[in-house]
Amino acid sequence: MVEGDSNRFEIAGHSIEARPLSPGLYLVATPIGNLGDITVRALETLAGADILACEDTRVTRKLLDRFAIRKRPYAYHEHNAEKAGEHLLAALRDSKSVALVSDAGTPLVSDPGYRLARAAITENIKVVPIPGASAPLAALVGAGLPNDAFLFAGFLSHKDKGRRDRLQELAHIPATLIFFESPHRIGATLEAASSVLGESRQAAVCRELTKTYEEFRRGTLGELAEAYREAEVKGEIVLVIGPPPAPEAPGADDVDALLKLLVADMPAAKAAAQAAKETGLPRKDLYQRLLAIKDGDGA
Repeated sequence: MVEGDSNRFEIAGHSIEARPLSPGLYLVATPIGNLGDITVRALETLAGADILACEDTRVTRKLLDRFAIRKRPYAYHEHNAEKAGEHLLAALRDSKSVALVSDAGTPLVSDPGYRLARAAITENIKVVPIPGASAPLAALVGAGLPNDAFLFAGFLSHKDKGRRDRLQELAHIPATLIFFESPHRIGATLEAASSVLGESRQAAVCRELTKTYEEFRRGTLGELAEAYREAEVKGEIVLVIGPPPAPEAPGADDVDALLKLLVADMPAAKAAAQAAKETGLPRKDLYQRLLAIKDGDGA
């Protein structure tokens, strides 16, 4: 399959010999558009592996040819995952090094590589991530939305009800949401997101990342839904939606009313703890306020 192939690669016309790899499964991130985004470590891994597995051999061949890597890639995709996966697992059991790539980006993100990785881990076979390009992270960085907490949610359902139900499940998560979307569904998805999450929520449509026609279109969900309602869109898309607005802190009168209601049915400490859950205010401060109310200072 690959025995006897050269373990060399080229960068800018310079031929480099890859170092031998220790046995294990190597999950290698590849460029999402611009081939210049490949890392030297990734090239060393692709050239040095005993077996190179990929989703589409034609796609991977373009990358290999660019850097003069003369491996013969082995197809591993969702349609042959069971049979091909067992073949790769057998090689791993035989102490071979297997490099796995997806068509673009990081393996295991929306592709069948997860099953192979889980099987390897179950058998205590070494699994090594070789990080690099990632469409979700590239979109998050370029979107200009909060990135201290984020959730990658993959693809939404192509059916309107399933799409809306999923958005409703994610509506109140205090994090930026990241989705993959197809160009012919982005308009419908933005309409659903605007309806479920609110027209004023900030978002960005990130298209053709790292490629010649890379585009970031930013605005509210309402604005983007209007912009893409009748638009003809091409290329791969990542939709990034900012987190929901923080709830307004309750007023002092509302807090006092809640504390009085709770303390009528439970001890003061428990009432303060429950009020903290409902308001997000510090339990210690609520307990002190409750003591003041009970003493008549704030009644």
